[in-house]
Amino acid sequence: MHIPLLDIHIPAWAGRLLGVVAFVVVLALLHRILFAVLRRVAARTTTRTDDILLARLGKPTFWLTIVIALAASGPGLDLPRYWETIWQRVLGLLTPAVFGWMLLAALTVYRDISEVRFDITAADNLRARRRRTRISILHRIGVFVLVMLTVMMMLMSIPSVRTIGVTLAASAGVAGLAIGAAAQPALKNVIAGIQMAFTEPIRIDDVVIIENEWGRIEDIRLTYVVVRIWDDRRLVVPVSKFLENSFQNWTRETSALLGSVFWYLDPAADVPRIRAKLETVVRANPRWDQRFFNLQVTDSKPDGTMEVRGLMTAKDASTAFDLRCDVREAIYAFIRDEMPEALPRDRFMRAPAAPSPSAPS
Repeated sequence: MHIPLLDIHIPAWAGRLLGVVAFVVVLALLHRILFAVLRRVAARTTTRTDDILLARLGKPTFWLTIVIALAASGPGLDLPRYWETIWQRVLGLLTPAVFGWMLLAALTVYRDISEVRFDITAADNLRARRRRTRISILHRIGVFVLVMLTVMMMLMSIPSVRTIGVTLAASAGVAGLAIGAAAQPALKNVIAGIQMAFTEPIRIDDVVIIENEWGRIEDIRLTYVVVRIWDDRRLVVPVSKFLENSFQNWTRETSALLGSVFWYLDPAADVPRIRAKLETVVRANPRWDQRFFNLQVTDSKPDGTMEVRGLMTAKDASTAFDLRCDVREAIYAFIRDEMPEALPRDRFMRAPAAPSPSAPS
């Protein structure tokens, strides 16, 4: 019994389209297999650089592979003029978008790797904070520029938009002046952010006092800075304020600080004995960095007390604050238990009594 085979006729354009789809699918599978192998290799290494690289570049390279495959197979489709025009328009939009995404991912990889390399949790983190701050600001500038260029390239691929752009070029000067006048505060902060990346008045994790608030620089954006206040509030400050106004930076050159503690005692207090106790307290405290300490009588107050100041050093501002609290409490406990006579007392000067008049004889 003979069963004739079905004669299925596939149009030529459909066959070419299936070939393009097969080509794209094969390249996509090869990309998936390659990255799966690379992830297994990266999992066996101790460094995080390769993990960051694969995590950030996985999706952009996948879509870049797809776009390159579509662009390479386009001439083989032999499409009619109308569909070929649409094909070119789609690729004209996708190609700069994917390349821009790829460049953004590479820029982000550099930032993430730098954050791993430069650890700001170390004791001596000045160089790390300097590099992290500069890279963070330059990364945001780079993202802004890349996004603008990518959008411009995508729009330039459309002939009608390109024609409109040429027509509007004559009025760009007037429009630029108007936009510049309206956006002067924003542009001012953007320029200040770029300047901050190179002048470095502040860095990530710097301890500052601004607006009468003590806090750490938590984040530096292109137009504003986030300061984490000691009680976990966030103070958002325009970047230009750090360049135009004065503020205190406690970690500009080094994180080590000199802390002070004041006591107001009776002038009859035994200062050498208190100084010896301070030495014992400071040397026994693990927060002291073993650089310097002393105790001096620095002032006399109108209320009859004397001002005694103790100085001690610590590795950073937070440790110095805790060390000062420890020392203040220990010295007051010592005075209370062993030297109560050092506590301030009120003294009144009584005038001598006038002689009573003699009685008449």
